[in-house]
Amino acid sequence: MSSPTVEKHSVSIPRTTSEGVRARVGSRGFSAYVSQAVARQLERDALDDLVAEMDAEHGPVDEDAVAAIMARLAR
Repeated sequence: MSSPTVEKHSVSIPRTTSEGVRARVGSRGFSAYVSQAVARQLERDALDDLVAEMDAEHGPVDEDAVAAIMARLAR
């Protein structure tokens, strides 16, 4: 199996953030950690887009209906 194409980028992030990443994964895992974090954010952005699209098409979620469903699930 071939590995995905990789591009090298230079980014600036706060020092405390980079220190936190290094403390968690070490310097060798830094790029993979950041790459996974960006991928997760892209997934969340896509979900936000979908929610906005659904709200525009169907209106906002009925919070009372959600609370009732959650109460039934909690039993």
